[in-house]
Amino acid sequence: MSTGWLVVLLVGSATIAIKATGPLLLGARQLPERLLGVVSLLAPALLAALVATLTLGAGRALVLDARAAGVAAGAVAVWLRAPTIVVVAVAAVVTVGARALGMA
Repeated sequence: MSTGWLVVLLVGSATIAIKATGPLLLGARQLPERLLGVVSLLAPALLAALVATLTLGAGRALVLDARAAGVAAGAVAVWLRAPTIVVVAVAAVVTVGARALGMA
């Protein structure tokens, strides 16, 4: 497992821990609506940025290869409202197919 994917797993775990401690610290009190909206968008935005960086980056260069094709296919599956397992399967199959065709 690469360092980047390890970071994705750690950030995901930290996000779960932070979301779990919020109710414990606040008790029965609610966060203000404005703050709740920001907090709910932080984790998906950070994870999307990490995945995009790992998918499209190679060192300090932008690389469009089989990984990008898989992510694009997965994005189309999400747009079509496919179940998560189908999205993952579509992305994996397209990535493998692109690699087999020589996109490396």
